[in-house]
Amino acid sequence: MLQLTNHILMIRPANFGYNAETAQNNAFQNSPIYGIEGQSISEKAVEEFDAMVNVLRSHDIHVMVIEDTQEPIKPDAIFPNNWISTHHNGTIITYPMWASNRRIERREDIIEALSAKYKVNNRYSFEFYEEEDEPLFLEGTGSMIIDHIHKIVYACSSPRTDARLLDKFGVLMGMDYLIFEAKDQNGQDIYHTNVMMALGRDFAVVCLEAIQNEVAKNKLISTLENTGKKIIPISLEQMAHFAGNMLEVLSNYGTRYLVMSSSAHDVLTEKQRQELASMTHLLPISIPTIETYGGGSVRCMMAEIFLPKK
Repeated sequence: MLQLTNHILMIRPANFGYNAETAQNNAFQNSPIYGIEGQSISEKAVEEFDAMVNVLRSHDIHVMVIEDTQEPIKPDAIFPNNWISTHHNGTIITYPMWASNRRIERREDIIEALSAKYKVNNRYSFEFYEEEDEPLFLEGTGSMIIDHIHKIVYACSSPRTDARLLDKFGVLMGMDYLIFEAKDQNGQDIYHTNVMMALGRDFAVVCLEAIQNEVAKNKLISTLENTGKKIIPISLEQMAHFAGNMLEVLSNYGTRYLVMSSSAHDVLTEKQRQELASMTHLLPISIPTIETYGGGSVRCMMAEIFLPKK
């Protein structure tokens, strides 16, 4: 079992745009400035998406691109890792989404496309928890940072990440989990764990400043250190520029790349860059439109494929 993969699923957006519903608890989103048309934002997002795919493929990283459908309109379809995850044992899991207008992103044809190329042994659906009297949510690898080797899930609690579903995921997949509270500069819950924490093969980029409870913070630090992870702390200000939203992937030749946005790369200190570069290759990609209006960065755009090849 490997922590990293060289196979990535990405969704090419048809109608990317600012989503007012998700902005209710995503402090990373910015509403469009007066005079900037939605169509312009959508077109720029497609350009950034295509450029990102080209960069990944030029570094011999396998990218499976699926076209978003024009109807129904899905402004956040570019972020598939929130509704689907795949696993080494051939399992596909789909997840309940907090925002009702994101639930239409789940597409059976995408799962069929994966099944055509990879071995799928199990399929689990958590989305029925959306329909409960008291709905529960767990938004895939936005909510969960998974250590596949040591079978540990890290998660910060939020309206989109419920501890009860985290427990059910842990039982289903045979994993332990560590859940904690994390707040941004304004005291608001951090909406997804993957904007404050990234887990590589032998390192963890994490915003420890966001965890105010010292017991929880020390538990996170000790767990990471005991599993052989070098901790690269980032500040709240760096997190606000998506320095926690990174993903380490492999090339087809086994080269390790830490994919991050240009804004994340630029806000890192020289020391942080050097520490990371001693373990992996930094791969910054410019996606300013997607970050500004979508409130997510490069990690959110990549759903890892861990399924066995046919």
